[in-house]
Amino acid sequence: MNILEQIAQDTQTRITHQKTHRPLESIRAQALAMKSDSGRFESALRQEGMSFICEVKKASPSKGVITEDFDPVRIALAYQEAGATCISCLTEPKYFLGSDKYLEAIAKRVNLPVLRKDFVIDPYMIYEAKILGAHAVLLICAILEHSQLQEYQEIAQSLGLCVLVEVHDEEDLQKALDSKARIIGINNRDLRDFSVDIHTSTRLAALIPDEVVRVSESGIQGAQEVQMLESSGFEAILVGESLMRAADKRVALRVLRGDKER
Repeated sequence: MNILEQIAQDTQTRITHQKTHRPLESIRAQALAMKSDSGRFESALRQEGMSFICEVKKASPSKGVITEDFDPVRIALAYQEAGATCISCLTEPKYFLGSDKYLEAIAKRVNLPVLRKDFVIDPYMIYEAKILGAHAVLLICAILEHSQLQEYQEIAQSLGLCVLVEVHDEEDLQKALDSKARIIGINNRDLRDFSVDIHTSTRLAALIPDEVVRVSESGIQGAQEVQMLESSGFEAILVGESLMRAADKRVALRVLRGDKER
């Protein structure tokens, strides 16, 4: 079993436990009763110029704890001040030390669309995302069947949530295209072994129709890489670790954006 399969299995255990305390019927009813904010995340990414989805992440399985000085709201507000387009928040607790509470707190304080970054393996997590204040959810092709990918997108859309469908190879990409995904994220990190190759994005980008929003994820370190991705047809990048390690996240994002004023 690779690390991605292990995370998915542990996530299933976690959600099964949560259902005993708060049944699916309860959170579904609450989510459906909430006001729809349909399309906000996607609309932000479709604005002119490169969009930046900045990630709030305390740790990862490959790098361990990234920052000890972790204040999710403060970090998200710094990203907002520096010109982020959207915020991504890790909620997976075991391997990334994330929390639903981080997402909820961020969504209440920032004025930007927020993505729930987790390993969605059950509709429960989509209804949960809505209640927590997310505007979008991540769906990873590698851990979902075709039917699940389609069903989960329909559930998200019924709640007014956007969906970032994540792929890593041609097989994943075909699954995403078959599901009529509107936003496709190409993860340069192979979640089976956590190796990174940014050229994964440039290789797959040409296979994605122009009407689909292209997002490059992981391994993006500098402005030159951002420029390369933009010239390859990407409308957005998702960046986490390089910003999380920066002492001044405002400056780090401005440098990544290629702003002349530091």
